[in-house]
Amino acid sequence: MSREPHPHSNPHNQPHNHPSDQPELSRRGLLKSAGGLTAALAVGASAAALTAPYAQAAPATFTHPGMLHAYGELNRAKVRVAAGTDPWLSGWNRLTANSHSASTWTANPQATVIRGGTGENYGILYNDIHAAYQNALRWKIAGTSANGDTAVAILNAWASTLTTVTGNADRFLAAGIYGYQFANAAELMRGYSGFDLAAFQEMMLGVFYPLNNQFLTEHNGACITNYWANWDLCNMNSILAIGILCDDAAKYDQAVDYFKTGAGNGSIAHAVPYLYTDSDGYALGQWQESGRDQGHTMMGMGQLGAFCEMAWSQGDDLYGYDSNRFMKAAQYVAKYNLGNDVPFTTYTWGSGTTCSQQTQTVISSASRGQARPVWDILYYHYAKRRGLSVPYIQAMAESVRPEGGGGDYGTTSGGFDQTGFGTLMYAK
Repeated sequence: MSREPHPHSNPHNQPHNHPSDQPELSRRGLLKSAGGLTAALAVGASAAALTAPYAQAAPATFTHPGMLHAYGELNRAKVRVAAGTDPWLSGWNRLTANSHSASTWTANPQATVIRGGTGENYGILYNDIHAAYQNALRWKIAGTSANGDTAVAILNAWASTLTTVTGNADRFLAAGIYGYQFANAAELMRGYSGFDLAAFQEMMLGVFYPLNNQFLTEHNGACITNYWANWDLCNMNSILAIGILCDDAAKYDQAVDYFKTGAGNGSIAHAVPYLYTDSDGYALGQWQESGRDQGHTMMGMGQLGAFCEMAWSQGDDLYGYDSNRFMKAAQYVAKYNLGNDVPFTTYTWGSGTTCSQQTQTVISSASRGQARPVWDILYYHYAKRRGLSVPYIQAMAESVRPEGGGGDYGTTSGGFDQTGFGTLMYAK
């Protein structure tokens, strides 16, 4: 990912009410007074309403496991795979065929990880993280102790070795993407015999969180609109995941508050700056990176999907926040990447340290239709949990199902930007 982004949170059009606009309920079946859902906020809500203070979102007691996979999702996958039922079995077969999920994987921990600049070695980290995550899934679903032992060996090795994540500006991408993924692997292994959770928590708090926090508060000294939405989103994900892993309500609240009212492009009103209604009556939302390319746009679906799912596991409905604003963006991205036309509003932002003006006048066709395992998490939430009509998301999900994970989509970092395996873990 290169540097840059943009904002403008004023909606372009106010779509009429459609079945897909109906507000969602939280995971616990109620709306939290903390503001997990703002059905009262109209699409054209004032800036003052969007930036109003919120009560604490963090639960009084954190749910564990409670990130990308809570107990219900894990148990359903376990039962359905054991019964040999599709699509879970097809998703399971993709997992077990991935070399990263093999219990023979050996960790290669580094004291210093570099992303960007001279001496890059961050591929070692993301390969080990995905191996830990995939082995943890195999342990949770099939109960194979060999996989559990391997996951823990990887986590412990890095916790006792890693001291620094560095490089050029890309170090913030590494801290964000790999921070939240690492925390998810650890959350799955919480309580496993031999796992040094305290040491792992110390690494997350001492190595990853400072960079996550620095980015969201300072944006590397650049104009607030300089960085693409994904830069904020991955660091928001890491802070949210660290908050859950460490039972740290302040960090959890920091991430959720940024989603709702943050100044950068990862906050929901900036990530989805313009709203429309298509000829079939479906609400659409222009994604902040749509004028850049479709690969990073779909990465955004994965990053924000992960964020909303982790919050959902803790009882907060961010999927439905601001009248399903994220769903509208996912419908927009899916519709375009299926080969259909979508509206596009000229996008202008300030870049660099001087906020020099940049403009995008058309949606980008670069990487259009790229396969990324980011759609089933969205389809099964909006269509199955909530019973909403999301035909474009559904068609995209069907086009990439069953979803694989890291190692199934190439060897470069883009193939490891998302944990994947949504068919296995979210099918309902």
